[in-house]
Amino acid sequence: MKTVGHRSNDPYLSVRFAVEFDGTIVAGFSEVTGLQVEIEVEEYREGGLNGHVHHFAGKVRYPSRLILKHGFADSRALWDWQNKIITGPVKHKNLSIVLQDEAGTEKARWNVEKAYPVKWSGPDFRAHAAEIAMETLELVHDGFTRA
Repeated sequence: MKTVGHRSNDPYLSVRFAVEFDGTIVAGFSEVTGLQVEIEVEEYREGGLNGHVHHFAGKVRYPSRLILKHGFADSRALWDWQNKIITGPVKHKNLSIVLQDEAGTEKARWNVEKAYPVKWSGPDFRAHAAEIAMETLELVHDGFTRA
């Protein structure tokens, strides 16, 4: 009879994660999207060489906004941060997105630099639907690293 080997190389599930602002987990987020980086490609056509084009790595850009979604709760932290941009100077924050395994152990971390909110969306209200009220915050940032 064959035995099943240890499956330590399985990919991690994306349902186990935390979001930290200033080193503190601020809310139980249900979705984080927009963690994306692109490297622009510059083409160079060399005279007399018609068979191909040279490709060189160009500028790094972060084309997507980071979008955080979570169930609307009593905390006003995200609303207050967004609202301060309307009423006062922009306050940048560093944040981390932390991927965890089934036991809650940190397995990967993306540190986002100098983020600030550019859009806040409150919950949709529908009397005929028993859905969780969701709050969405869209952030721009100066990039991220994988720790």
